[in-house]
Amino acid sequence: MTTKNQIDFEAIIRERHSVKHFDPTFQLQKEEIIELLDLANQAPSSWNLQHWAFLTIHDQAAKEKLLPIAYGQKQVVEASVVIAILGNLKANENGEAALGPAVTAGFMPQKVKDTYIEQIEHAYANYSGLPREAAVLNSSLAAMQLMLAAKGRGLDSCPIGGFNYGELVNVFNVPDHLIPIMLIPIGKAAIPAYASTRIPVEQSITWNGFE
Repeated sequence: MTTKNQIDFEAIIRERHSVKHFDPTFQLQKEEIIELLDLANQAPSSWNLQHWAFLTIHDQAAKEKLLPIAYGQKQVVEASVVIAILGNLKANENGEAALGPAVTAGFMPQKVKDTYIEQIEHAYANYSGLPREAAVLNSSLAAMQLMLAAKGRGLDSCPIGGFNYGELVNVFNVPDHLIPIMLIPIGKAAIPAYASTRIPVEQSITWNGFE
C-alpha cells in the first residue's frame, strides 16, 4: 500500500539535486535555519553520540570570507546560508549529555546507559582510528538529513567537498577537536539544477555475498 506521505517523501528524494546557482535575494531567517538544523540533528548516530557540529555561515561578510576557501564557488555567497558540517573527534565526551536524558525520560534503564558509556570509553581509548572514522560517518548522516529536510521545505542545496579544509579551520577558528566534513549551501535555486542519471541499481546489488 502506497500512502500520500510515502509519495511525498519519495518525491523529495528524487527531486533533490545539487544546485549551482542560488537566488541571492532570498534570505532565510535564523529561526528557519535553526528548525532545519533541528531536523538534521534527528539523524541516527553510533551510541546516539551525535558526532556533529554545525558552523552556520549566514552573514554576507562571513560568506565572502568563505569564497576563496571554497575556491571561488559562487554558491557559497549566493545561498542564504552555508552550513559547514563538522565532525567531532571527541564525541565520546557527549555520552552523559546524550544518554542521561533518556534515562530521566524512562526510555533507557540506568544500567544500560552505564554499559554504553563503558563501551564508548573503551572503544575510544583502544582504537585509534575510531574518533575520525566515527566523526566522518555519523556527520555524513546528519548532512544528508539536512539536505532532505531543506528539500522538504521547498529549499535547494548543494554538498561541497572541494574546499580548503585547513583554511576553513584557520579563518573560522574551528577548534582542534572538530574536523570539516563538507559545506552545504542552502537557499532558493536561481537556475534549476542540471538533470542527472543514476547507474541502474541492479548493478549495485549483490545478493547474499560475492563469489
